[in-house]
Amino acid sequence: QGCYFVFTQVLLKVAIRAHQLRLKRLAASQPGFMSFKSSAGSDDLNSGQRKRVNKNKKKNWNKHSDIQDVEEFLDDVRLQERATGGLISEKPDDSLFFVDIGEQRKYVQPVQEGKKGKKSKSRPLRIDLILQHDSLVPPPKDVLAHQQPNAKKLRRIAENAEKLAALGVLPRRLKRLLNRRPAITTSKSKTEANNFPDRPYYDLWGAKETADPYYLEQTGKKRVKRPEKLNSKPSVLPAVEVIAPGGSYNPDFFSHQALLLEAHEVEVKREKAELRIERQLAVNREDTATEETVFQEQVEGLVEEDEEDDDEEEEDVSIRGGLQQEKKTEKERRRERADKIKLQQKQAARAFTDKKQQLFQLRSIQATLKSLEQQTRERVAQRKANQEAEKSMPRRLGRLKFQAQDLEVQLSNEIPGSLRTLKPEGSVLKDRFKSMQKRNMIEPRERAKFKRRHKVKYVEKRAFKEIT
Repeated sequence: QGCYFVFTQVLLKVAIRAHQLRLKRLAASQPGFMSFKSSAGSDDLNSGQRKRVNKNKKKNWNKHSDIQDVEEFLDDVRLQERATGGLISEKPDDSLFFVDIGEQRKYVQPVQEGKKGKKSKSRPLRIDLILQHDSLVPPPKDVLAHQQPNAKKLRRIAENAEKLAALGVLPRRLKRLLNRRPAITTSKSKTEANNFPDRPYYDLWGAKETADPYYLEQTGKKRVKRPEKLNSKPSVLPAVEVIAPGGSYNPDFFSHQALLLEAHEVEVKREKAELRIERQLAVNREDTATEETVFQEQVEGLVEEDEEDDDEEEEDVSIRGGLQQEKKTEKERRRERADKIKLQQKQAARAFTDKKQQLFQLRSIQATLKSLEQQTRERVAQRKANQEAEKSMPRRLGRLKFQAQDLEVQLSNEIPGSLRTLKPEGSVLKDRFKSMQKRNMIEPRERAKFKRRHKVKYVEKRAFKEIT
């Protein structure tokens, strides 16, 4: 494969050289071709005897391949393109010849008086003339300068925008710019002096932002919107609850008895909870171990082992026999297939008749729908009532549940006769703390338990030891 590739290159090079020689001979033979450089060997191209060289070897390709005449021809063509902008043979006569009418007098520009010692600025410098581009060949077109990334995508977007503009549809970005509220421009009023007593009061915290909201949002100066949840209270309960009328220092008999009954119900519930825990933790005497039960547990599994082994063998034989099934015949398979098709047809007919019967059950279906709607409305009302009730109940904010404070009530024989002999009960600090827990402001807490890391070590001092 490599030899074939090399041989193909050799043939291609020889063909190119032969074509170039043919062009050169053809151009030189034409009377209109003029060359800038005249070479000695160009007059007689075919003079002399060709040297016979073996071209089968690669080392003879470049050694005995004479391409100097082709290079001279191409150099002459490039020189004509640089100097005249094309071949001289293709130029018209007016651009090559001119009529000599004699020597013309040059117009000498008068020198101004103020600029005698200075050179004219209109004449270019020598360095600029050297660096000036003197070739008449136009520069090659820069393809990369005309390329644009994502040109196809941008062209498609522009076409779609033109179609939407023709239909009168504005793009989203332009709509947002049009919908922006213009900034309220207020005329700057002249500031008054500080010693003016009738000047209006300036509210520092009540000043409203008059700038564009889009500008405030982009610059980060817009205030964060306060969540609606923070505007609502966590509980509808009042901060200070009024005590029942029975808690007065001189209450009415019936109101005092109602308060005592409420405190009694609280104590009864507490006792029932304690009794329920005791019953759950209590040990049944029938479940306690005796000498007979212990002996039965020790002896269990040692007697009647042989009978159990025989039963297990019989069960194994029955299971093995049940696993073996006879092969069904073709007649039984056709019968099963026909029974299956009949069953499917029967079920389809049953479903069709049920759908037809539903047409005669429209009234009952409407009544059922009405009852379901009524149940749904009742559930919604009950759910709303439960939600309203939960607003006044303490929520579970931590790992502990809220425990209500004990009722501060006095017995009938403890009621004082006057306010002067009234004994204070409870704690204001504890009452406020429980109120905040009940209103879901803080989570229920318990007193931290102090636990010693190391045991207390008692050391008897030397002075005390000497006395004892």
